[in-house]
Amino acid sequence: MKSKKNILTLENITRSFNVGLLLFMAGSGFAGWFWDVKWLWLTLAFFIFNLLNFYFLFFQSRHSLLKNFGLLALFRYFFESIGPEFRQYLYSSDTEEKPFNRMERADVYKKAKNKEKSSAFGSLLNFDGTELKLKHSFYPVDQSHIQPFQVCFGEERGLAQSYTITKAVLISAMSYGALGKKAIQALSRGAKKAGVPLNTGEGGYPKYHLTEGADLIFQMGTAKFGVRKSDGSLDPELLEKISALESVKMIEIKLSQGAKPGKGGLLPKEKITEEIAELRGVPQGEDVISPPGHKECQSPESTVRFIRKVQDISGLPTGIKFCLGSVRELEHILYEMKKQNSYPDYIAIDGSEGGTGAAPKTFMDDLGYALFPALHKMTDLMEKHEIKNKFKLLAAGKLIGAGKQIMALSMGASAVYTARGFMLAIGCLQALKCNNNTCPVGITTHSESLQKGLDIEEKSERVKNYVLNLDRYHYELLSGLGKTRFSDLDKESLIFPQPSYWAL
Repeated sequence: MKSKKNILTLENITRSFNVGLLLFMAGSGFAGWFWDVKWLWLTLAFFIFNLLNFYFLFFQSRHSLLKNFGLLALFRYFFESIGPEFRQYLYSSDTEEKPFNRMERADVYKKAKNKEKSSAFGSLLNFDGTELKLKHSFYPVDQSHIQPFQVCFGEERGLAQSYTITKAVLISAMSYGALGKKAIQALSRGAKKAGVPLNTGEGGYPKYHLTEGADLIFQMGTAKFGVRKSDGSLDPELLEKISALESVKMIEIKLSQGAKPGKGGLLPKEKITEEIAELRGVPQGEDVISPPGHKECQSPESTVRFIRKVQDISGLPTGIKFCLGSVRELEHILYEMKKQNSYPDYIAIDGSEGGTGAAPKTFMDDLGYALFPALHKMTDLMEKHEIKNKFKLLAAGKLIGAGKQIMALSMGASAVYTARGFMLAIGCLQALKCNNNTCPVGITTHSESLQKGLDIEEKSERVKNYVLNLDRYHYELLSGLGKTRFSDLDKESLIFPQPSYWAL
């Protein structure tokens, strides 16, 4: 038996509210004309409300919620404005919400809107010796003496098509499918403006990622959407064609991801449109679940050979991405890389706290290393096997703030990925509706009515602002740490959690 469709959705409530405003205006006008002229004052009030509603819905483009829900969305802003007073006595504090608390989200919003101001009355965080901190210096350096950030991928192999980044933050993997086309276009246009690369995610041919001219990292997931044969193996010709695209600068082989380590990608059937089905080569009407691993990667030997095969076919810098689970298995792979003298151009470590898409709850909660312990183990193994200078290391996993990003660089990363940071930058409210195709701000949905509130140009500016403000803080923090080069950052730059508050 089919379940009844829920009629109490935000869209239906908004339609009823909008119609109600018009009916109340007409009713009060009728009462004023035929009964008592005093009703016309109410007519005037409803006329003003309707004008405001019309403006919010059809003319302004700065606020996605107002664009989608009109005057009704003002209630959200009203309750947000009085939230601190209510939360102080009744509700959660600014540091309690998950996965990102209100304070963390507000920091991203301010950076994206270029409205960042100083804070007052001290930090809201705990200082009990259990937190990771940065060591400031007695002798901060003048920022004019700091060498500009620069990382070149592919230089270890002497690639003719090496790729250089000049900012420490990259836009992590988000596919067309997980995100709607307008969100992808806003991210791509913003990445172009900010001068940072955008990872396509495992969504097949990167149609909307390409439209705005950003540099792209094409991600190949375990299902190999866009570059696979019918048996699920790699199609060299399709990979060659995608690698030849001017915007595609690097290739990334996803072995696993933080949201669901040990399990392939998941795209719920509610989000599979006819276009997405065509781009991925999958049927509509059923969930798309990628295999848990690559068909070609059955052992350390075959995994290293497959990485080299992709490097040879593409001619581009090629990296791998995974969430760390078995340290012993990782060591076997690193040993095999050394044995074959064949290395990826970068390795991206995705912490188990990462992830933007849909995943089974137990995979989100119970599997994999968190980012910083994973980085610590990875760099120890790189030193043990003397392969520290064979490839670059990237880090991902809730790295939305400049401080945590500098911590990741100090743990050995060459640069950092963030996905949810950029989702927040373009207006994500952490509604936790990403897997239902009902995102109220039009980011993780393919509903045309919900996407109408997302203005591509406005949101692309926020992407640019977010990157530039993070970049500014990277240099300010480096100055405070007394460093003149980003490569000077190391584990000695960190204050590790102490077993006791008084331990030094």
